[in-house]
Amino acid sequence: MPSISPKQQEIRDREQRILDAARDQVDERGYLGLSMDSLASQVGYSKGTIYNHFPCKEEVLLALGIETQQKQTAMFRKAAAFAGTSRQRMAAIGVADELFVRLYPQHFQIEQVVFVSSIWQKTSEQRRFQMRAGQQACMGIVAGIVRDAVASEDLKLHDKMVPEDVVFGLWSMSFGAHSIIAQSGSLTELGIEDPFLSFRHSINHALDGFGWKPLACDYDYLALFDQLPGELFADELAAHSASGGTRT
Repeated sequence: MPSISPKQQEIRDREQRILDAARDQVDERGYLGLSMDSLASQVGYSKGTIYNHFPCKEEVLLALGIETQQKQTAMFRKAAAFAGTSRQRMAAIGVADELFVRLYPQHFQIEQVVFVSSIWQKTSEQRRFQMRAGQQACMGIVAGIVRDAVASEDLKLHDKMVPEDVVFGLWSMSFGAHSIIAQSGSLTELGIEDPFLSFRHSINHALDGFGWKPLACDYDYLALFDQLPGELFADELAAHSASGGTRT
């Protein structure tokens, strides 16, 4: 990796400080409460300095979204490297996905808003490209596991399905479920005592429906869900604990 000059490092550090402040503001006030004035006040820079890095607050939000994608992709890579069957590796992806939402709710909040047209259309093509590339990287990791499952005959895709179809379905279920959990507060009135556990059951039934072996009746994936966080994501859990459960 090429070295960077002290000046370049200073610029990176300043940009990161702006983004850290922006994430705090979004967490406290929602994305509508974010403003360039409040950012300048919080970090102690002039508005001109803020605008040198980000031409508008929408660009700040998309930069936060890119950070989110990078963090999630790193966790997905760890999960995909788990030494197990293809379906066990997919369960590890599920653990990474759930843990990401639990540990970094501020990141997930950003992910929910950056594609709103009123935000997306005001951002630069360069950052849009970075955001799309991050999504594609995550999708590629999961699609690779599906391809491994087909190659090992743990999974047979029917009709004209391709691995990306499976990934899109699982992604839709996951994003929808986690959005509902984040926005609905308590779901006990609906009879859902543990929404994350309910979703794990739903995913297992969906993968059983695909015929992805070993089926849930032949392997305890729920026990694997309890095992993998400490095994694969000890660093993330330790950092979260050290920060007192705040943004990392």
